[in-house]
Amino acid sequence: MINNAITFLLETILGLLSIAFLLRFYFQLTKASFQNQFAQLIVTLTNFAVKPLRRIVPSLGKIDISTLLLAYLTQLIMHILALLLKGFPLFVAGNSVWPVILGVALLGIISSSISIFLYAVLIQAVLSWVNPHTLAFIILAQLLLTTILIPLENTLFASLYVPH
Repeated sequence: MINNAITFLLETILGLLSIAFLLRFYFQLTKASFQNQFAQLIVTLTNFAVKPLRRIVPSLGKIDISTLLLAYLTQLIMHILALLLKGFPLFVAGNSVWPVILGVALLGIISSSISIFLYAVLIQAVLSWVNPHTLAFIILAQLLLTTILIPLENTLFASLYVPH
């Protein structure tokens, strides 16, 4: 019973931290203004880990690898601790289990990224109906969605187009 509560708490905290790292990565990727209150909140929440890791892991051009790596490591730690709390014999299972765990952490990053974009679309739509003057979040959501999703949409529809 207590293991379930600890697992829930662990997955919630580490999942939200992973999403915060991903949001910071996408804000930097889309060149979002960090003068925005929401962006400042994300930067404040993630600075404790990003600043020290940036000294070790360099950026690739304009892509900040350290925040993406932290999101992945957070997912990896979350899955490893969840398995240990559920009683999985992780260190006895052998080397064949580690690629699966690494892959599950990568799938967690992909799933969280898709969730970020879906919730950004949903929140942007609801805020445009309810209160279109909440500029702080709408500007970030619109920048995030137009920079990432429109090229993806164009690529997807170009591959589906069949000339007559």
